Amino acid sequence: MSVTLSNLRPPHGSRHRKVRVGRGIGSKLGKTAGAGNKGQKSRKGFSQRPGFEGGQMPLHRRIPKRGFHNPFGKDYDVVNLESLKSFAAGDVVTPDSLRERGLTHNASRPIKILGDGELNVALTVRAHAFSRSAEEKIARAGGKVERVP
Repeated sequence: MSVTLSNLRPPHGSRHRKVRVGRGIGSKLGKTAGAGNKGQKSRKGFSQRPGFEGGQMPLHRRIPKRGFHNPFGKDYDVVNLESLKSFAAGDVVTPDSLRERGLTHNASRPIKILGDGELNVALTVRAHAFSRSAEEKIARAGGKVERVP
């Protein structure tokens, strides 16, 4: 049988008649209309806000909160100068080369170089941010600091 406009039908079981609640005892959903007896959830217009726990103190209010959380703060993946000793003199250190060597892990975070440790080789270091001590130590070793936008 070929399919034409005259014999198109929705797949069996895909279409249902609308349930008409509260329309008498013969409908199986009369009187309480499937909402059960009494209580907050049986009332007309009931809606529950997210996180509501029936009047019990909700989880987001039970957990202690401490300190200040800056909504505009930037989270950096930090790398110390000490871990740059695996690079040879004259190398260009980029965020990608740091990730290849496993010195940083989160690809979406910007990278900040911190000044912990000593640097004995001249490197060109490209990163998103530097601490003041890291900049001084890189310059003292004969290297260059380049900020990545």
